[in-house]
Amino acid sequence: MEDKVEEGFLRLAFDDINMARSLFGPRDENIKYLKKYFNIKASVRGNHLTIFGDKGDVENTNIVLKELQNVIRRGLPIKPSDIDNAVLYVTRSHVSQEELDKNHIYILPSKKSIVPKSKNQTSYIEAIKKYDMVIGIGPAGTGKTYLAMAMALSSFYKKEVSRIILARPAIEAGEKLGFLPGTMYEKVNPYLRPLYDALYDMLDMERATRLLERGIIEIAPLAFMRGRTLNDAFVILDEAQNTGTEQMKMFLTRLGFSSKTVITGDITQIDLPDKRSSGLVDIQDVLKGIKGIKFVYFSERDVVRHPLVQKIIKAYEKKRNKGVSEDAGRKG
Repeated sequence: MEDKVEEGFLRLAFDDINMARSLFGPRDENIKYLKKYFNIKASVRGNHLTIFGDKGDVENTNIVLKELQNVIRRGLPIKPSDIDNAVLYVTRSHVSQEELDKNHIYILPSKKSIVPKSKNQTSYIEAIKKYDMVIGIGPAGTGKTYLAMAMALSSFYKKEVSRIILARPAIEAGEKLGFLPGTMYEKVNPYLRPLYDALYDMLDMERATRLLERGIIEIAPLAFMRGRTLNDAFVILDEAQNTGTEQMKMFLTRLGFSSKTVITGDITQIDLPDKRSSGLVDIQDVLKGIKGIKFVYFSERDVVRHPLVQKIIKAYEKKRNKGVSEDAGRKG
């Protein structure tokens, strides 16, 4: 590949026409997709690509295209998620993909490799490796639960723990559990669905089902944790913003020997009637400074879902901050 880079202008010429076709995508869809992120214009002619626009955007586009070529060299097709990830590497993490790759999480049976996509995600993984208790706080879509699940499976297959326990509070978000049909398990099962989704994304259905049936992986409502001591286990509490202060204390004191706990939640999405009673909000003061416990905070910059999710989170944050400012003004 030959490239010519000038200020606000980039011309690429590919010797390998198949590389060019794979990189550009059908009807140049991959190049068009990049326009969602960068203020650029692009022209494709055969195996030649010309890009012009803002200097910074053109430079970042060039780096993203080089990252995508690495995907093609591994024999893989370019998917929108690959473009999203490459943009994340370039524009948000400010570290090389090679550096992020050092924190690959390998799920041995599925041969799946999960890679952090931002500095905070990298710090989160490093904290889980180092500390017995990690609390990840931040908005939806930042990978808090997904990465914790990946670390749990990796730890199990490395024989660092003998079981995995995944818990979630079954909070009635506008719908009374008593009016839902079925047994108690059937009533709370929808609340646990996101944990199953993450599990089945990392392991094939048959293997995951076998581990669940044998009790090696247990997915249960938080209330089922009462009275238990969890030894030799990797324990994840998801949606922890919806635990009360007493519930949180109960959960924290379940930690047994040779165990690791990860607590995740978003303190901007509390469904409790009294938001001040959230156990996740409370532990930020209660557990502050205790050796062996690590807090990791995520922001909208760590969101790895559809690009619109980050914009939506920002919009709500702007509205909330405006409300806080107006309240302060009225009090003043």
